[in-house]
Amino acid sequence: MGAAPAVLNLVESRAPRDREDVAALLRAVSPAALGGEARGHVVGVTGPPGAGKSSLLSELCRAWRGDGRSVAVLAVDPSSKRSGGALLGDRARIAFDPEDRGLFIRSTAAGDRLGGLAPATRAAAQALAAAFDVVVIETVGVGQSETEVGEVADTVAVIVQPGSGDVLQFLKSGIMEIPDVLVITKADLGDLARRARRDLSAALRSAGSRDTKVVAVSSVSPVSGIDELVEALDAHRATLDVGARRVAARRAGALADFLVEHGEKGLRAIGGRRTAVAALSEQDPGADAPTLLASLEDRL
Repeated sequence: MGAAPAVLNLVESRAPRDREDVAALLRAVSPAALGGEARGHVVGVTGPPGAGKSSLLSELCRAWRGDGRSVAVLAVDPSSKRSGGALLGDRARIAFDPEDRGLFIRSTAAGDRLGGLAPATRAAAQALAAAFDVVVIETVGVGQSETEVGEVADTVAVIVQPGSGDVLQFLKSGIMEIPDVLVITKADLGDLARRARRDLSAALRSAGSRDTKVVAVSSVSPVSGIDELVEALDAHRATLDVGARRVAARRAGALADFLVEHGEKGLRAIGGRRTAVAALSEQDPGADAPTLLASLEDRL
């Protein structure tokens, strides 16, 4: 866990000389090297800006640490146009004890992927899952972030806020299949929160996602619902085929990295997305992301 800052610095480096070191790191935490999938539970937390994600994470981290679990949080922030680095807004809003060595929080830049995940975030999540019990990816909650975090995380929690239009947007946006757990924040709003919970539960049933747990929480005193949320996240992980989900995550990450490096023109040069997906499916399920990326680049 003490090496976490150095790991993040390495995977975020843009220097060509560090690319092989990143590849070596990901090979070291691959199933082939570890003898199985990394033990950490990768949790994606996403939702509209202002829905209360950071306040919720403060309470979740407190609960996990109270259970003795080590936690790493990657708060994906918009990028600085000057430096390319994260603007540090989300990290600053998460309350934590700087002396707690079992809790690591780092802002990571979204790069030019508005609402999405930079390759460094995917790599960091894979590496940190080998060292921490829980790895959280908190996204900026815009555009394609919901789908992209779903490609990386074992469990995705989508956060909505009652009375702000978030519930209506959620119903209209067609992302009901994405959350593994749906979280209604600000349960202290009473009837408004209860109505939002009923509406969303009904919408999930209509969409055939009746197994998706809906949890109402309040991150302000008196705090409520956090233990229920932790149980819901754990329950999803307990029923998950982690191996299959992680294989899909590494292959999706390799394809995303290929697009970052070579663009749509490169994708067309190897036969298009369908061909690329088929080629990746033929690779060893335990292959690390750089190896998968190289298998696509060999087709150019």
